[in-house]
Amino acid sequence: MTQPFSRRTFLASAAAASIVPAASASPRSLLSLFEKTSSSYDWKNAPVIDLTRSPHAKLHPVPVHAVTITEGFWSKRRTTNLASSIPSMRDELLEHGRMDNFLRLAGKSTAPQRGPVYSDSDIYKWIEAVAFTLQTSDQPELHQATQTMIAEVVATQEPSGYLNTYFVESHKPLRMEYPTQTTGHELYCIGHMLQAAIAYYRATGDRTLLDSGIRFVDDFLIPNYGPGQNQKGIVAGHPEIEMALVELYRTTGEHRYLDLAGYILHGDPRIPLRPGQITYMFCGIPFTSRTKLEGHAVRAMYACCGATDYYLETGDPTYWKTLNTLWNDLNAHQLYVTGGVGAREAGEAFGEAYELPNARAYGESCAAIGNMMWNTRMLAATGDAKFTDVIERALYNGINSGMSLDGKTYCYRNPLAFDPTNASSDGNSDNDTIRNPWYDTTCCPPNLERTFASLPGYFYSTSPDGLYVHLYDNNAMDWHLQDGTALKLRQTTNYPWSGDVKLTVSPATPAEFTLYLRIPNWSGKNSIKVNGAPVSNAKPGEYLALRRHWSPNDIVDLTFDMSTQLLKANPAVADDRDRVAFQRGPVVFCIEHLDQPSLTASDLANLTVHLDGATNTHFDPNLLGGVMVLEHPGTLAHTTPDPTLYYSAATAEQSAPKPTFLKLIPYYAWANRDPAAMEVWIPYLPA
Repeated sequence: MTQPFSRRTFLASAAAASIVPAASASPRSLLSLFEKTSSSYDWKNAPVIDLTRSPHAKLHPVPVHAVTITEGFWSKRRTTNLASSIPSMRDELLEHGRMDNFLRLAGKSTAPQRGPVYSDSDIYKWIEAVAFTLQTSDQPELHQATQTMIAEVVATQEPSGYLNTYFVESHKPLRMEYPTQTTGHELYCIGHMLQAAIAYYRATGDRTLLDSGIRFVDDFLIPNYGPGQNQKGIVAGHPEIEMALVELYRTTGEHRYLDLAGYILHGDPRIPLRPGQITYMFCGIPFTSRTKLEGHAVRAMYACCGATDYYLETGDPTYWKTLNTLWNDLNAHQLYVTGGVGAREAGEAFGEAYELPNARAYGESCAAIGNMMWNTRMLAATGDAKFTDVIERALYNGINSGMSLDGKTYCYRNPLAFDPTNASSDGNSDNDTIRNPWYDTTCCPPNLERTFASLPGYFYSTSPDGLYVHLYDNNAMDWHLQDGTALKLRQTTNYPWSGDVKLTVSPATPAEFTLYLRIPNWSGKNSIKVNGAPVSNAKPGEYLALRRHWSPNDIVDLTFDMSTQLLKANPAVADDRDRVAFQRGPVVFCIEHLDQPSLTASDLANLTVHLDGATNTHFDPNLLGGVMVLEHPGTLAHTTPDPTLYYSAATAEQSAPKPTFLKLIPYYAWANRDPAAMEVWIPYLPA
């Protein structure tokens, strides 16, 4: 599929392709085909997205199990994820009836159906988090609990292959009707099921959940839905199924799963859709007709993920052109400094270009995760560090802020300013608090858990000529180059608090290859040495290619520029005019009124920053689990007592502004103490 063509031509060609079921293809024969394919599939060594045989992938991610994150910044988060987040979320899922929905259909519970139409996906994302955990460590109790859960899930599958706990009984007539497809999340749920099933299969070799997912696709979906004359059309409604089908294709080798993903991405004109639906869902028309990011932010990010996956397998240039157009829109107009996306609470949606409010920012945790997932795929297609810079920005800030430090409460939205005396304006929160242990729409908590569980798989990739180093933290990689050369690499660092990183490179035998080191775009001055000898040509925002003959225990020393940066936004971003944000390394900082002596929440608006002041930094091991703290000179202004809504600019202030020092903490750590006012973008006084 290399030339643009019309939707009618697409549907005609797709109808003749393998996504229309052959009359002779029985479910058992299809499963036998999978069994033959899987016998040669290296499931134990498959990464988060398996690009091993993807013809248009420049980079191949390293498996999760090949990287051990050792004591340091991310090990704390991952330890908490395993010890606290995953177990407590299982308790929440059980308490709120998510498994009762399955048990009732198997005759093991009398509890009524609970939760929204997409509740099944909460279970699947939790299983996926467990799966990535099992790829890095043995957890017998967690493994057994998940096995039991999987058995209870697949027990509810109908003989037709259909599996969903909402569209049953009185809701059964609504299954896959066109209005249901736009809002019912049936394919969204099965997409998450497939992703969880694939991850669990790669962790354990157990195909129980995967076989069930394949039965849904082979026995229910493909025979009845698609481009054929005797089939009903498909609209994703909430994109997710697309990337799941592509990953299923990568796992099984069954090409019609890829074809089905392409058909869904292209849209089906037989389905009646209103313009507002097409905008909000970010699907329903050819993906390649999109020119900007709009509508529901998570839907848009997941659609971009699926489209990039499709490109990685097909090389369709129209997809690549569209993906780059959308990425440029993201980077130029829609990206928060925290790596979050989605400006509006209404529709959890993108706004217009430069519409990036702070207090009203939605910045859903799932959207930041989707941003990271999309950029991971774009990176794999290109090896371009600009995508890795976005991954790092989102990961350290807009994603990491989504989970509390104790791992038990979560932010659904991640604003860049907050006043605890007002409601959070989060429609998913019942009590107006910004962090909660549970949301009835609880998509974000297990999504965060699966992200942190899979994190080792994002650090490295191989290419035909060497190894790419994407992220920095203490870890040990034990893998091999694409030519089979066994390679160990160890990172020793105090990143992100320090810019010093030591890499110990140890091929099993001396070998020539290229080590690609990412130079972050925020690091203006860099020092790189190989075995003590300086290396030049390190450019911010690029990978530095070190081609040489490597021997065991070769040392690469990196020093990145950790100077604190005061950032200004494009003047078109109205909320950020005459304000600055603080960034040090990959970490964005904020102020909470709790850290400013004798200030109340309402006083935070009266603080200003001196642009010509020097920022002092120190690490406080006793604050918020151990964080870098910034102190910067500023001013505390005093307004007239009880000012009216509007008053003359000539009105004298009660007293002169008072010099002070602003204390800033990492944005990811906000809202982990008593309720506090918070700001990322702070007004400044010109130098």
